[in-house]
Amino acid sequence: MHVHFLDPYRQLPSPVHALDGRVKFVLAVAFILTVSLTPFGAWPVYLLLLSIMLSVEILSGLGVGYVLRRASLALPFVLAAFPLLFTTPGTVLLKLPLGTWTLALTAEGALRFANVAVKSWLSVQAAIVLASSTPFPDLLLAMRAVRIPRLLVAMFGLMWRYLFVLVDEALRLMRARAARSGLVRQPRHTAGRLRPGGSLAWRARVAGGMAGSLFLRAVDRSDRIYVAMLSRGYDGEVRSFTLQPVSSGARVTLVAGLMVLGLLWLSGTLVWG
Repeated sequence: MHVHFLDPYRQLPSPVHALDGRVKFVLAVAFILTVSLTPFGAWPVYLLLLSIMLSVEILSGLGVGYVLRRASLALPFVLAAFPLLFTTPGTVLLKLPLGTWTLALTAEGALRFANVAVKSWLSVQAAIVLASSTPFPDLLLAMRAVRIPRLLVAMFGLMWRYLFVLVDEALRLMRARAARSGLVRQPRHTAGRLRPGGSLAWRARVAGGMAGSLFLRAVDRSDRIYVAMLSRGYDGEVRSFTLQPVSSGARVTLVAGLMVLGLLWLSGTLVWG
């Protein structure tokens, strides 16, 4: 299922888009593993990995700004590592009194938090470039090609295909709510604009009912879809055309990329490990 109107960058004529999806998937996973396994404090290696990532973003035609804007959405999750600032022993930089407690910000804690943030940021960029330059069916084929369990691949595929069905169901519910909601005029200081519905509690109650109705519809739809798939011979494996062999150029790109990433990881381990 190709839904290119959701992502206009998926059809760009770039070398990254033209590369075999299996090669891109392996290289993206290898890049993320290299970032994760690089020792803390190996800033020159991080800088080289960032330069590689920026080069791929430019080469793909996606643009650095596009990828960075999407990658910034994952940065709030880095706050899960925020306690490292105060729980890592080391040289105290700042003390923050908090009632009967005193939080000590250490240099080692700040360094470790920065490492976690940089690693997460680089990994998310690699995932965004992979997803934005590869059609989702090709990603599923790449997962099966590297022997990812078929159950996981089937779950990913069904989630992607029927996500849009759920979105359509949600839009129907919203249209039904709008058709059954009266319009009340706001006070004069808001220029007499109209807004649907009543109080905040009323709208919260309606939203809760819509969420429950959407859940019931999703369960019912999933049962009917699964029965229809079983009646057509579905056994957990998604059948497709025979995979074409990886071209020689793609093989060279794969080997060269893995060698570069391996050298970066090895140098970081030997120097900063």
